[in-house]
Amino acid sequence: MYTRWLMSVLLLVVLSVVALAQQPTPPKTHLKVGDPAPDFTLHATDGKTYKLSDFKGKKNVVLAIYVLAFTGG
Repeated sequence: MYTRWLMSVLLLVVLSVVALAQQPTPPKTHLKVGDPAPDFTLHATDGKTYKLSDFKGKKNVVLAIYVLAFTGG
C-alpha cells in the first residue's frame, strides 16, 4: 500500500517537472515604460497582415488581443 502511494506521488512529481520544462520562456526585452514599441507584424482575422510601422504618423494605435475568444471576426 505504501509503495503504491509513493509511486503515485513520484509519478505526479515527474509529470509536473515535465510540464514545467515545456513552458516557453518569455522573451527578454530591454524596453522600459515610455520606450517606443519595436516594429512587429500580426496576422488579422480579415486575412491581412499588418505591421506597426504601417500606422506611423497616426495619432493612436490600440492593440486588443482577446485570448480564446473564438469569434468569426
